[in-house]
Amino acid sequence: MRSAIVSKHMKARRADGCKTVKTTENDGDVAAFLASIPNKGRAEDTGAVADMMQRITGCPPRMWGDSIIGFDGYDYQRRDGSAHRWFVTGVSPRKANLTIYIMPGFKRYPDIMSRLGPYKNSISCLYLSRLSKIDVAVLEELITASVSDMRAAYHEGDTTTPLP
Repeated sequence: MRSAIVSKHMKARRADGCKTVKTTENDGDVAAFLASIPNKGRAEDTGAVADMMQRITGCPPRMWGDSIIGFDGYDYQRRDGSAHRWFVTGVSPRKANLTIYIMPGFKRYPDIMSRLGPYKNSISCLYLSRLSKIDVAVLEELITASVSDMRAAYHEGDTTTPLP
């Protein structure tokens, strides 16, 4: 189970030829970040999704880079041998949309996606204009399923198996 979103956040190669990740977990102040979001509606939606993710994961929010709030984490190894850590689920208040990170992707959740309401997506990113336009209970179902699948694959599985 590999996500293109992780590749997007890769940067230069180390001396040994392995890629490094530019978006990493850090000690940034999540509350200050939420308070700094200029669009009030986007700030409220981001806070609501972050609260939901904390409830679902049972993990505290952590900043990843300067604009992603991530929850939980998993370690994985790429085919090039480089080891990395990434969040299990996360949210980011981008300018155009609220971005929700569904790390397993969406192919395994067609029933849930059909009930969500209007959205756009890429491989692992769900783009929403406003929470008020979707069924929030279905979003919670999607995040819950995603977290469960990630934990089954990485917390209980072999995290050293190279990803494609």
